[in-house]
Amino acid sequence: MKFGVSTFLTDQGIGPAALGTALEERAFDSLFIAEHSHVPASRRTPYPGGGELPEMYYRTLDPFVALTAAGVVTERLLLGTGIALIPQRDPIITAKEVASLDLVSGGRVILGVGVGWNREEMRNHGTDPATRGRLTDERLRAMRELWTAEKAEFHGEFVDFDPVFAWPKPVQRPHPPIYVGGGEGAFPRVARLGDAWLANSMSPQELGPRIERLRALADREVPVTVYAAPDDPGQIDGYLALGVERLLFYVPTLPERETLEYLDGLAAVAGRYR
Repeated sequence: MKFGVSTFLTDQGIGPAALGTALEERAFDSLFIAEHSHVPASRRTPYPGGGELPEMYYRTLDPFVALTAAGVVTERLLLGTGIALIPQRDPIITAKEVASLDLVSGGRVILGVGVGWNREEMRNHGTDPATRGRLTDERLRAMRELWTAEKAEFHGEFVDFDPVFAWPKPVQRPHPPIYVGGGEGAFPRVARLGDAWLANSMSPQELGPRIERLRALADREVPVTVYAAPDDPGQIDGYLALGVERLLFYVPTLPERETLEYLDGLAAVAGRYR
């Protein structure tokens, strides 16, 4: 089993370069960082975690800038978005950012994607929350075309462009792996467009039946990465028995010294399984 880290990188915590170096030194295989472009002050959409929305949600760094900083100081660390909010992103620009990061990092990008939950945030990007699922699927298909075709062309309900040249192409072929985040509602997207499922934190007992349903729908062995997985050995043993590919331990947004101490504890847990 592989072990990585998921976190919110903000202007108040450890910087991406220092975090990337620390993770590679401690033999973690990946860094997945969250994205929110902004949070409307008049937000009415309830926070899925309950209670007040933590401040880190509206202080996140741009994921591709931050991952570039982490990539420059590392050699092996996989650079993931956990997750990129595709309904809020122009597909041509996003395809360019992903391909550029994949090129400068030597092919280390994982594109974690999702449809988002904050309706006011997505409306500010001109997105209708009611159609964000269809929009996400179409943008992902358009991005794959931009990554793989010499002359890319796409005509859909939301995305429409005649033949274009779009470079660079990603180092990873046919393109960086797409990890689809979300619950069972995202399973059709995983089956059609995903290379793996980025599952929300849940117990192995809850996860097992869901993996079976996903693989039956997709008719293939879909790799699973668990976001914000607990560092409890008993739970980890359960994930291991399910054949989970990777666990992402959640690291709270803290200053550098506290973050490094926190990582030491997580590395000790992960070291028992290597």
